[in-house]
Amino acid sequence: MSDAHPTLDHTPREGVRTFTPRWRNSPLTAERMERLLPHHAIPESGDLDPEAWFGRAAPVVLEIGSGHGAAALAYALTHPEHDVLTVEVHVPGVARMLAAAEPHAVTNLWVHPGDAMPLLTNRIPTGSLHAVHLFFPDPWPKARHAKRRFIQQHTLTLLADRLERGGVLRIATDHDVYAAHVREQVAYHGGWRVVEGERPAWRPQDGFEAKGRRAGRTVTELLLVRQD
Repeated sequence: MSDAHPTLDHTPREGVRTFTPRWRNSPLTAERMERLLPHHAIPESGDLDPEAWFGRAAPVVLEIGSGHGAAALAYALTHPEHDVLTVEVHVPGVARMLAAAEPHAVTNLWVHPGDAMPLLTNRIPTGSLHAVHLFFPDPWPKARHAKRRFIQQHTLTLLADRLERGGVLRIATDHDVYAAHVREQVAYHGGWRVVEGERPAWRPQDGFEAKGRRAGRTVTELLLVRQD
């Protein structure tokens, strides 16, 4: 690791998480999870197998940190030919997404209520993802917390391996510090081609994006294309 670039450390650090698991499950959340999750949950073990997990061999899009799921649901509705696998540790957010999806009878929206890193590391095979979405991740804006940001050298390498040839990583953030961090990490990594400024039309403008715009912050859109 270079002394001049302490955040450009390729080695994962044990015990460093990109999220803080703080929430309380209400009776409504518990009821929604019990009733709706079984229809959208992936198997608890085994490698990603689209036909076994989703009932068909379709492109798989992984959304990391799906929050309350508005973007994931919108993508699933506008891309019925894809299967959307959401990963989110915040159980109330998962429950809210499932409740929003229920009236649409969505059949291509899937859920892993847990940490993305073990799933990516241990259960997602090489070249099995069509795209990865990372929308408004926790920016961890303080410099001493930079190691907790999801985009690091080792995650860029991991995602590049898990994506199919020509696969893309979409990132959106309303924090300039995080955008600068991503640009630095990607430039140092060298395994990606970056396109800026292309906002996907299907993504709703609510949640963290709407909050950031109300606060006067600019939303940065980054499309990272895996270099073959």
